[in-house]
Amino acid sequence: MKLRQRLHHFSNQVYKRLSRFHSRQRLEECLKRKLRLKLKLKLRLPLSQRSRYRSRGLVILAVFTFLCVFQPFSISWPLVAAPTHRVDASFLAAQLHLSEPEPDAYATQTTADSPIEPLIEQGRQSYQAGQYADAITLWQQALTAAQNADDSLQQARCFNYLALAYLKLADWQRAEQAIAESRQRLTPQTNPQLLAQVLNTQGQVQLGLGQPEAALASWQQAETYYAAAQDLQGQIGSQINQAQALQTLGLYRRAQRLLEAINQRLQSQPDSPLKALGLSSLGTVLQVAGNLTESQQVLQQSLAIAEQLDMRAQLSDIQFSLANTLRSLQSTPEALRLYQQAANTALTPVGRLQSQLNRLSLLLDTQQNVAAQMLAAQILSDDPDNPLQLNRLPSSRDAVYLQVNFATQLGQLATRLPQANVQADAQANAQTVTQTAAQILMRTIQQAQSLSDPRAESYAVGQLAHLYEQTQQWQTAQTLSQRALLLAQSVNADDIAYRWQWQLGRILKQSDPPAAKAVYSEALQTLNLIRRDLLSTHPEFQVSFRSDVEPLYRELVDLLVQPDASPADLQLAREAIEALRVAELENFFRSACIEPAQQIDSIDPTAAIFYPILLPNQLLVITSLPDQPLRYHVAPVSQTEVERVVESFRRRLILPYTSDREIQELAQQLYSWMIQPMAATLRENQIQTLVFVQDGALQSIPMAALYDGERYLIETYSIALTPGLRLFGPKPLEQVALTAVTAGLTESRHSFEPLEFVEVELTQIRSAIPGDILLNQDFTSSSLSTTVNASAAPILHIATHGQFSSQSDQTFILAWDQPITVSRFSQLLQARQERPNTLELLVLSACETAIGDKRAALGLAGMAVQSGARSTLASLWLIDDESTPLLMTQFYQELKTGLSRAAALRQAQLSLLQGPYRHPRFWAAFVLLGNWR
Repeated sequence: MKLRQRLHHFSNQVYKRLSRFHSRQRLEECLKRKLRLKLKLKLRLPLSQRSRYRSRGLVILAVFTFLCVFQPFSISWPLVAAPTHRVDASFLAAQLHLSEPEPDAYATQTTADSPIEPLIEQGRQSYQAGQYADAITLWQQALTAAQNADDSLQQARCFNYLALAYLKLADWQRAEQAIAESRQRLTPQTNPQLLAQVLNTQGQVQLGLGQPEAALASWQQAETYYAAAQDLQGQIGSQINQAQALQTLGLYRRAQRLLEAINQRLQSQPDSPLKALGLSSLGTVLQVAGNLTESQQVLQQSLAIAEQLDMRAQLSDIQFSLANTLRSLQSTPEALRLYQQAANTALTPVGRLQSQLNRLSLLLDTQQNVAAQMLAAQILSDDPDNPLQLNRLPSSRDAVYLQVNFATQLGQLATRLPQANVQADAQANAQTVTQTAAQILMRTIQQAQSLSDPRAESYAVGQLAHLYEQTQQWQTAQTLSQRALLLAQSVNADDIAYRWQWQLGRILKQSDPPAAKAVYSEALQTLNLIRRDLLSTHPEFQVSFRSDVEPLYRELVDLLVQPDASPADLQLAREAIEALRVAELENFFRSACIEPAQQIDSIDPTAAIFYPILLPNQLLVITSLPDQPLRYHVAPVSQTEVERVVESFRRRLILPYTSDREIQELAQQLYSWMIQPMAATLRENQIQTLVFVQDGALQSIPMAALYDGERYLIETYSIALTPGLRLFGPKPLEQVALTAVTAGLTESRHSFEPLEFVEVELTQIRSAIPGDILLNQDFTSSSLSTTVNASAAPILHIATHGQFSSQSDQTFILAWDQPITVSRFSQLLQARQERPNTLELLVLSACETAIGDKRAALGLAGMAVQSGARSTLASLWLIDDESTPLLMTQFYQELKTGLSRAAALRQAQLSLLQGPYRHPRFWAAFVLLGNWR
């Protein structure tokens, strides 16, 4: 009886708290204004139905509460790794940003008894504590006092501060109104420091409203006024903001040049707190832009200066930023150490908890489960000496986010339950962890409501819904997800709204697939609206592509392609795959720098397009044939099994002494999954070229080496790869005289081995087609840029060490003077890209994919896109052998006869296959990416 009473009390407390989310009127306003879901759902409950739904929910919560056994928290949970949809702690990091405007200390002359300054100062304190609603109240009082005193400058200051607070609450409309009011009260004669601060805030508002051009102009003006005020810190902050706007606009090269100029300017300054802060801010922006190695160097320098100058207030922030960069570089031990240092040096409970939560998430990501258990237990401890003090955090948005984040990680811990000897004990521990997470979320919902922060409330409610989703309490999960979505949409928080749409889709998939399909499509539309902004800014919810973006595309494709899939469903699935490929590359560059080239339907009439996509429990292949409806087939094989076969196949291809039987066994297995169901159709339609839009691990293997039981695929078809038909249109090679700029290294440079056959390769190519040669000392980054940009040659052939990686700053080709990264390579060829005679073909004949990187081939696609070349021919692994000069010479001879690029490569590969270099190691390494005609 007592247990029932406890269950009933707990359930009632949950619903009492949930019932205070929003009034019926507020929900109706949100529905009328924002709700776009095309569902057969009743998101707005009539009053007469509330009690019925509440009763039903009470039963669900009672069951859930029964599962969550009431017992003390234990640190001895058995765990098992299981992926969850979560928000990583690193998204909530409190970074030290010069670029983020803070309320300043500028004041006008006021009377001694004026309440304006005390109110402004109190507002500043509330703002810095994350209590933005309180700050707004105080600044509104200060504004009233300034209006009564007819003090226009103080009014301008108050409106500027109000805009900052509204920005924090994502109330864009009020922020826009407030900053407009502030600007109206200023004149060119106003103190330049105040003008600069207002313009800086205006830029933040404009960027948030999706107006990056206007934001860029505001920050350029702000820089001018900061210069007039002789405020170097303000100038650097404005420049960093300009780089952010340029990245949002997709002007990646300009942003990169500006960041390099900022770095040079900082390096010219003597060591000082200003230099340390500027380098810290720059390092964070470089991290977001994907320049991880440079970010590490800049942040390490910032940290050294801060330690030398004993900058205790900033030390933890810099350590924290550096740990985030090291984490992205997969330097796990060093990142864990720095997170711990950041926690030790933090001066506030929020700072300590932020660092430890990032440390916890990294422990979970790297399967260090025992250490994660111990840290979670420490965070939850009620010991008065516990420095983390989760239950004693001051009420603020940061505190809400941190608690929600911790609860989410507890949910992840609960899913890692192994097969324990005593299953009941293991289940009880998991249930206790889940209940603890739910209780934390309930507390944070109350705090968010008390802060009048619907964004934070949406975040907390949505994560609570996710807990119910994990425990398969579908109705409650659905109701809470709908409420979280309404809250997010009420403040235009699309960056979290898409998460709750996605979550609703997963929940509805259990009972109403058509409705799930609609809501998944809505989630993808919402994500596409904001994905590019997330790439080039550093908001609280900057996404992790692998966990927070990519699965949405894959799950939608899985939902669309069912046994009863319509032609429209297949078309949507293909569009989703194409969009995923673009999203992957933009995430690779950390920049919205890719513009789709054309409509997909403009394809080669002799080519078939294959879209294999890896799903957890099956391999799905969509095929497009000329002038025919899309079709598909499914191989009932798990993603894990496909990846295992792919890895083994690639390893056997690379090793020189594997037998034909060892290779063909796996090659035939892959053929049976991807090609065999379409083999007869391909013959009937007289298809000549197979084009693959490859996915995941499949990008690391050459499709030419698949085997049908009698022949390799290259013996029947020309083969090409493309990251997407929207990126590379199939246009024939222009009928111009073939000339080339060739470059290469034969000698050892930068710890790389010499390449014995490169000189032979370049000499033989020159005998086939004329052009310039840059060899060894003549092949520098500057000489390459000068030669290519001054030449009209349609071909650039580079024979040097190179590496393709899933990290853009680890993707490079080696010149005599330095490695040229993919972004630097694009800059070197910029002048050529702006000319009408486009680079038709880029050849990289001595490159290889990074060892141990399953997505390394993404670097090849990135190099192809950034070069501006219509086609790229590259090697997936290094072949320093006389076979490479033979293949390349034959390739160019075939091109001269008028064959397409794919057909020319096929003939060159067959010339090796039918000669002494029959082993696929020699001929299969080379793949054609992009335009195949």
